[in-house]
This record gives sequence, C-alpha cells and structure tokens, in this order.
Amino acid sequence: MTPFDLQRMLLDDFPLLFIGEVALRALFAFVAVFLFLKISGRRGIRQLSLFELVVILTLGSAAGDVSFYDDVPLLPIITVFITLLFLYRLTLWIMAHNKRFSCWMEGKPVTIIKDGLYELHSLEQMNISSDEFFMELRQQGVEHLGQIRMGILETDGDVSLFFNDAESVVPGLSVLPPEHRPIYLRAPASGLYACTRCGYPQIIEEHQDSTCPRCKNSEWSVALRTQRLH
Repeated sequence: MTPFDLQRMLLDDFPLLFIGEVALRALFAFVAVFLFLKISGRRGIRQLSLFELVVILTLGSAAGDVSFYDDVPLLPIITVFITLLFLYRLTLWIMAHNKRFSCWMEGKPVTIIKDGLYELHSLEQMNISSDEFFMELRQQGVEHLGQIRMGILETDGDVSLFFNDAESVVPGLSVLPPEHRPIYLRAPASGLYACTRCGYPQIIEEHQDSTCPRCKNSEWSVALRTQRLH
C-alpha cells in the first residue's frame, strides 16, 4: 500500500461511473426515509421518544449501507424499510390499546418540582445533570425554584413548568450558573439558604454548618426571593 495515494483515497478500485450509482443510492435512501416518516404519521422530529429514536437509528444504518456499499442490493433494504414500518405501526396500535405496554415503551411524565422544591422520590429517576436541568429552567425564564409551582419532566425530555403568581413566590434555590450561585458548607453570614440538593429553604446563622432535614444534604446556597419577569 502506498501512503497518501490519492487514487486509493478518493475512489480506490471503483470506476468513475460508480459515483453516479452512489448518488442514485443516496437519492433512494433519502426518499425511503422521507416516505417512512410520511407514512408513519409523524409531523416532525423535534423530540423523539426512545422507541422512535431506535427506529430512526435503524433506518439511518440501512440508508447508510445502501448509499455507500456496492455489494448491498436495493430489494433487501426495501424489505428492511417495510418491516420497520409494519413494526412501527403495530407498536403504536398496541400502545393505543394497552396502557401498561405504552408506559413500558414511552415511560410516564415525572413530577420533579412541587411548590418550589425538588420531589425527592423523583431525584433518582432523573437522567440529567443539575447543570443541564438548570439550563432548561433558565431558558424558560426561571431564576430560582421558588418561582415554580410545579415542574414535570415529560416523556420526550421536555420540561413543562407551571409558575407561581407574584404573591405566591417563595424563597428558592438559585438556578443561575455556578459563578452566580456560590455553595457553602458553612454560612458566611446569617440568612436564608436553600439546600443545593432538594431546594429546602432554611435560616442558618453565621459560620454555622447545617444538614438539610429533608434530604440530609450539607451544602447550601443563598436562597433567592425575586419574582419572575414575564
């Protein structure tokens, strides 16, 4: 093998006309994936469920193989697409008629914030880092948890928020970036602090360390009281 051989790197032993076949195969794959999504009834792919993501990845693998490999015939790939479409529609039909199966496939919405506090039983179910979750909240105009009456993690990964009105806002844990949300083991000054794990607010005296009575966490951040700007 000759290093940096342009012929090998660009086309190898294939004839130049094979480039045209690759273009035709790519067009076939594009049309097949488009028709699959169209026939399956999806109106968009902004958020995919776990099941739909598996289907799309399988489609992508089949489309990629038929696009680039000369020894992959088209008819077996068409069979793959038809089989996936059948399985997709069958699974959706079963999910529509069987709630238990639907919950197993899609999961359930999880309440993660209630009355300005994290729901402790939901913390273990969250497959998202606190930084990512705080970013989601900031993008929806949240400054601290006390502004939120209820927060629900949907099955597609989106977070639905229901806000307190101005009179009902309570002190809460800041969701600002770390440089604006210092964390303390001992309070630098007397005041109201929020548990960094569950959001529980508590008055702590200067230089005092404290353990959260709700989740046994020992790290605290200054609780915020600001109202949400619409």
